[in-house]
Amino acid sequence: MMRFATLLKHPADWMTGHGEETSVVLTSRVRLARNLSKSPFPGWSRKKDREGVYLSLREKLESVPGMKDGFSHELCDLDPLQKQVLVERHLISREQAARSEGSGSVVNRKQTLSLMINEEDHLRIQAIRPSLQLKDAFKLAHAVDQRLEKVVDFAIDPTLGYLTACPTNLGTGMRASSMLHLPGLVLSDQIGPVLKGINKLGLAVRGLYGEGTESLGNLFQISNQSTLGESEGEILDRLTKVISDVALYELQARKKLMTEDSIMVRDRIGRAAGNLSYAHIITSKEALNHLSMLRLGADLTLLPADLVESCDRLFMETQPAHLQWRAGRKLEPEARDMIRAQMIREQLQSSLPPAIDLSGKES
Repeated sequence: MMRFATLLKHPADWMTGHGEETSVVLTSRVRLARNLSKSPFPGWSRKKDREGVYLSLREKLESVPGMKDGFSHELCDLDPLQKQVLVERHLISREQAARSEGSGSVVNRKQTLSLMINEEDHLRIQAIRPSLQLKDAFKLAHAVDQRLEKVVDFAIDPTLGYLTACPTNLGTGMRASSMLHLPGLVLSDQIGPVLKGINKLGLAVRGLYGEGTESLGNLFQISNQSTLGESEGEILDRLTKVISDVALYELQARKKLMTEDSIMVRDRIGRAAGNLSYAHIITSKEALNHLSMLRLGADLTLLPADLVESCDRLFMETQPAHLQWRAGRKLEPEARDMIRAQMIREQLQSSLPPAIDLSGKES
């Protein structure tokens, strides 16, 4: 089985695919909620029940193709910092990180599949792909689900579909979402009406780490809210259409800003580049917001194209738990802010030219 250090050594597969298709939609994720038919749901179960479910499911999950040489651990064997790193990588949820005995995670080497045992439900099958690939993510998760259905007796009702701990997940048990980078809509003050329109369509908009988290770095998650009364295909089609529309609005907003207010855009990007290149203390929130502007500059071809991948990697690696894991010790916020600034300076040194001309004028 893969060691924790090995898991973090390489960026996730979905973090390295970049280009025009990931200019707005960074990643797509599909999660299937499943429960065992003859065991109490995790929220109602005793420690003995949870551990029995964990042992029963872990063996079956590790036998799924592609999972054998992956990362597999019970969460009580991990320290709080390791669990938080997995949250920052979107490999377990914040809710699962708070659990211990009988709760675990099985992750494949590419980090495209994460199988969570005894989170809110007995099993959460999660697949992540780069860009707007919701249907590909579903195929990945569905293949695991179909294999497990041959050896696991899931709780299914003929009328309600898959039975879940939370009523909002009844039916398909599927939550599908995409992470979008929307600086154009934010800078042009159009983000409010767009998000309101998304909510009116029955979809949810959340921050970087899902429900209850704020949007940082102009990153927004858009997901389905209903799982009952529609098939997986219908939900995915509707969500894909809305996300495609939002991505188009974002590209139009960027184009309009560059036509009507390019000095403001160039100024924001230049200030972000200056801060990231020379700051010696930088908070997580500030770093995300500046990296967002830097990524926008690269997408608009005002800055080198390789900055897109650097920014995507730094979005994650500058988060508190990742910084502390890299440092090999727990750090106070002030120390994290200094190490974060140093890491960003070092990693951007080769990509950012010493003097950046964002004027757009011919020399």
